[in-house]
This record gives sequence, C-alpha cells and structure tokens, in this order.
Amino acid sequence: MKKLLIPMLAVLCMAGLELYSQTGKEQDAAQNNIHLLLPQALYAVPGTELNVYFDNIVLVSDIKKVQFDVDCKYGRQDQTRWRFTPEAKDAGSFPLTIKVYDTASKLIAEAAATVYVSPKDSGKGKDISVMLLGASQTAASIYPQELYDLFKKDEGLKVKFAGTNSSSGYPVKDGIAAHEGRGGWGWAKYCTIFEDPKETRPIFKSSPFLVTKDGKVVLDFKNYCDRNNNGKAPDYITILLGINDVFSFDDAQFDQNLPAVFASADTLINEFRKVSPDTKIAIALVPPPAASQDAFGKNYKCGQTRWQYRKNQHRYNEKLIKKFGGREKENLYIIPLHVNIDCENNYPKEEEQINARNPKKILIASNGCHPTKEGYLQFADSFYSWFKYELNKK
Repeated sequence: MKKLLIPMLAVLCMAGLELYSQTGKEQDAAQNNIHLLLPQALYAVPGTELNVYFDNIVLVSDIKKVQFDVDCKYGRQDQTRWRFTPEAKDAGSFPLTIKVYDTASKLIAEAAATVYVSPKDSGKGKDISVMLLGASQTAASIYPQELYDLFKKDEGLKVKFAGTNSSSGYPVKDGIAAHEGRGGWGWAKYCTIFEDPKETRPIFKSSPFLVTKDGKVVLDFKNYCDRNNNGKAPDYITILLGINDVFSFDDAQFDQNLPAVFASADTLINEFRKVSPDTKIAIALVPPPAASQDAFGKNYKCGQTRWQYRKNQHRYNEKLIKKFGGREKENLYIIPLHVNIDCENNYPKEEEQINARNPKKILIASNGCHPTKEGYLQFADSFYSWFKYELNKK
C-alpha cells in the first residue's frame, strides 16, 4: 500500500482518547465536557461507504452546541458526518483530522486518524476461519450473514464461519453464517453459564466454551475448536460485547463494576490466547444507541435513560481502547464500529399517537439498542473493511 506522510499534531489523540498535552486545551476540553473518541485507524474498501458520524465520537448532551471541521483530502463533510466511498484507485492511506469548536468558535478538541483503504481483492488465495462473538446485536444474525455474503463474493477467498448459533438461535445450516451471539449475554456469562436450569432454549443453556472436567466446570476453548472448527483455532475472532455489561450502570456503578467486567474479558481472551497465540482477536467498539430518548421510554419505561446509557457506552469504549489499544504485537486489535452507524435513521421507528387529545400520528424511535437491517449492514461494512485491511498485510 502506498504511504502518505501524516503531520504530527501536538494535540493528537493517542488511541482515540482525548489525550492532550498538559496545556490550556486539555483544561478547556474538560470544562466543556468534550470526550472525543476518534480511533487512530479507520478502515475502508472500494465500493463500501465509510462514515464518521459526529454525534458518535463526542460525548455531549446537545450536539447542536458544538461545531465540527474535518480536514481531509478525500470524502465530504456533511451536517452530521464525514463520508467517503473509495474507488479502486484510492487504495492506500491518508490522514484525517477532526476539530471541535464551541458556540464561540473556540477550539475545544482535536484528533487525527489514518484512513486505510484496502484493495477489494485483499485476501485472494487465502483460506481462513472466523468466529464472531457477541450479544443480541450478533444474535440477530444480520451483520454476520451480510459479512458471510460479502466474503462469498470475493473471488479466491475462502472463509469458514465457526459457531454453534445462526439465524437467531436456529441450528447452523449451509449458506447461513454461524456465530456465537446470545441476546442478553456479556463477558461474564460466556465464562460462567453452564446447564442453566431456568433456560429452555438449548443454545442459551450453556456457554459454548465450557465443559466439565473431573467434576468441575472449566473453560476449554480447545474442545470448542475440536467440535466446531475441525480441531483448529479460528484465524480471527471478533468480539462485540459490553452492551449488557454496562447498560444499567449509573456513574458510580460504572467505576465500581467495570474492573469485574474487564476481569471476565481477560479470563475469556486469555483462554483463547492459551489455545492459539496466533489468532487475531479484534475488539469492536460498542455502537451508540438510538438518537432519541423516545426509544428508551418505549423499551425501558423509566428504567434507563438514553443519556445515561450513552455515557456508559462512550466511557466503556474509552476504557476498551485504553485496555486493548496499541497491542497489535499481541494480536489484539480494535474495530471502530461506533463511528459508522447512523443512529438517527438506522434504528427502528414506529407510528404513535401524539397524545391522548391529538389523534394525529408521528414516527418515534422505538428501539434503543438494536438497529434496523440497514444499521446492521453498516456493522457488516465496518467488520468487512477491517478484515480486508488485515488480509492485505503481507
């Protein structure tokens, strides 16, 4: 891939976090409550749209109170996003910088990323296996199937999907993407749930990674690989977990409970790593929720607000980057899934009467954390672009 020089920025956000040098800018950013979450690497493939939705990368209660300025040779800046659909000739890499200003036009945050455009035929001639691990967003089976279909169109690339689940809990069939997605699950459940007597659905009764040995329930990823991947560890594992782990936290609970969440993450990843140090494990940053509180009212009554969960989701991603970012030498990677999802238009909406005295109906957001098919297809675009980047490596 061709190399382009990236200017050094004094306020470059290392690993996507707002890590300013100790200057007035850092103090100003804190005072303005700006948490800018632009990962250092973004991935694209010719013919596939890449987006950076501005509301997805900053933690602010009102996006209308900040302004964005994108500095990039490619793509275009719209009201709500930067977007770019590369062509074959764009293969290579280029810098992108985003600045955030307050209503007084004062610079309050700035970050840079490198956009990597991988050739469409990346991976040609290779034979790989992948395992997609996640919660309900994976269990919905839409992004796994789209990813499966995208790979099927790639000439000369063979991809096996390892898993015990497909089509929202149905047995795995030919032509359907297998995966390990279970609605309501988080890191801990994949380490602990075994023969749950309250669960009637076979796929949910036990973690696929647990077995009994000498009367004890233990993690055994080697056993999983023997049963589901011809005795070999997957070449790639993607993980989209966290939505259930942090969903219900308030601010204090987030700080108190996150160490336990990450302890389970370490337990699971260490088991994968013990079996296969060469498997590339990619942690997907959790996508933001639907853009409206209406969706949370519809789903959770007064049980959780969109703003609280949005804070949890954003802070969780910051912690994921801090924990797993910069560890490529250990075959650990970050997928910037959160930047590419349209939270305004690609989450479900339904008609509802305006109020008891007004019979007119309006569309309101109706699902807080689960996108429409179109949103899940944007998930697939993000995963696919990352895979292509990795497959393009020599």
